[in-house]
Amino acid sequence: MVKWEAKYSLGVESIDEQHKELFRIANRIYELLKNEMILDKYDHIMEIIDELKNYTVDHFKDEEEYMKSIGYKKFLSHKVAHTDFLDKMENIDVNKIDNGHNEYLLGILDFVCVWLMEHIMKEDKLIVA
Repeated sequence: MVKWEAKYSLGVESIDEQHKELFRIANRIYELLKNEMILDKYDHIMEIIDELKNYTVDHFKDEEEYMKSIGYKKFLSHKVAHTDFLDKMENIDVNKIDNGHNEYLLGILDFVCVWLMEHIMKEDKLIVA
């Protein structure tokens, strides 16, 4: 579904590796969405949500430390974007999962893909510009 390409690279190996992990998670969501053999996807969805939460906490911490280490001037506004993402992750209404597993997965996938395109390609690229 989503493939890592050189255009996503910031040239900071540790951050690029973490971004690749987010691509892997997005593809895991896509594969689960397309898997018609699994009828009850609730537990899988919960695993993905937990994985996304853990990923974002660790990744944002590392990325923010890197920004501070290079004296990135837009650190605070970038941190606000990270905080907004974390807030969305913490406020996921898991009660809605039972209303339609595939629709819920599609929403998560859309959220992650928009983040990949909007945040990495626009905001994160500014860190190394």
